Amino acid sequence: MKHQHTGITRIIKAFGYSLEGFKATWINEAAFRQESIACMILIPLGFYLGKTGVEQALLISSLLLVLIVELLNSAVEAVADSVSEEWHPLIKRAKDIGAAAVLMAICCSTTVWGLLLYHNMT
Repeated sequence: MKHQHTGITRIIKAFGYSLEGFKATWINEAAFRQESIACMILIPLGFYLGKTGVEQALLISSLLLVLIVELLNSAVEAVADSVSEEWHPLIKRAKDIGAAAVLMAICCSTTVWGLLLYHNMT
């Protein structure tokens, strides 16, 4: 029987696995690196441009949503590639759906930024 970690040990282990996931995604996924760099620039800008805490939260969380969806897309792609490197219609579908989810997150973030900036200018 495998030893199950509980309490603070489980939290520390989970944090370590999360860091490994960030590192693996950073190393292996150019899109994640590009989106992360964009977030490094835009998150401070979101604090500056948001007039209220709610506006700042919307601007910043919409950016973080892109990273979250990219992480999930990268996980789907890694699992798909581990199943088979050969072309298969279901693997293609899974990868395409993951890419569509990233695109939707980017559209969501762009919409939030556009609407808030437009309304703050008028």
